[in-house]
Amino acid sequence: MKHSGIKHIVGTSKGVRSLCKAIKKVAPLDATVLLYGESGTGKELVARAIHSLSNRHKGPFLPVNCGALSGDLLNTELFGHERGSFTGAVRQHHGYLERANGGTLFLDEITEMPANFQVYLLRTLETATFIRVGGYQEVKTDIRFIAATNIDPWQAVEAGKLRHDLFFRLTEFPIHLPPLRERDEDIILLAQYFLDHFNESYKEKKRFTNDALQYISRNSWPGNIRELRHAIHHAFILADDEISDKDFYKRPLQDNNSYQENFVHSLVGLPIEEVEKNLILATLEHFKGDKKKTAQCLGISLKTLYNRLNLIRDTGREEDQNKVVNFFN
Repeated sequence: MKHSGIKHIVGTSKGVRSLCKAIKKVAPLDATVLLYGESGTGKELVARAIHSLSNRHKGPFLPVNCGALSGDLLNTELFGHERGSFTGAVRQHHGYLERANGGTLFLDEITEMPANFQVYLLRTLETATFIRVGGYQEVKTDIRFIAATNIDPWQAVEAGKLRHDLFFRLTEFPIHLPPLRERDEDIILLAQYFLDHFNESYKEKKRFTNDALQYISRNSWPGNIRELRHAIHHAFILADDEISDKDFYKRPLQDNNSYQENFVHSLVGLPIEEVEKNLILATLEHFKGDKKKTAQCLGISLKTLYNRLNLIRDTGREEDQNKVVNFFN
């Protein structure tokens, strides 16, 4: 089994090597990290890896899903509250900002945090202090912040889902987590890693058949690592000694060489030029850089496609410019 050199992060692909290099570089520092990537790419796993390699590894690691808490609940869970501050507050409550002192606070789905709480969070990031709900006294805290989002953070800022000032404070060190479709050589390694884990947990010695390995490698896994893990678990439960392709739950087999129904997510209110750029780059990626097929799929001429790509290369963000350059190489 080939691992990345960081516990629980499996793979040898270029994307994983780049990811692990970034983790090792930033972990010993106290820089705020923003993890961004599609759902299921392992953002909490990476956050835990950064914490475990940091000088705070003996302190707590507390994850908070900002999208799962309503405004009032997020307020008291994040900042805590004083006794009697509202009906039902029968005692003082220490929030995540207090309980994570000396360790790491992982704020998942940060773009789902209401704007007014983003202001409060920004102040905590800048002053290392906060005030409990219903209180007046500032409380000091010593926390390393790691935030995450499953949408493009730059698009989130443009759409008003993430404040500019908080964005700049969170992106001291941004890290992109590559989707599984960009890690073809890691899929079988991950599948075997999950199988080994389930074998150890259930005291079994199950193994994959060649048909199962072909099934795994030929699927696109749009839910990324999370979907792959769940699929392996499902097949493991159904199988006897050998896991075959028939043990996987029935879903349309998506051959990498055939058409796949992929989705490009764009936020409401995004400028049409940005939506067009995202669609062009995603379609070009889908066809593995084949410009002729991309133009045909988009219903534009090859010349128009080249003009659009040249425009992105000359005026787009550095990340998009690099994508275009790679497609031309």
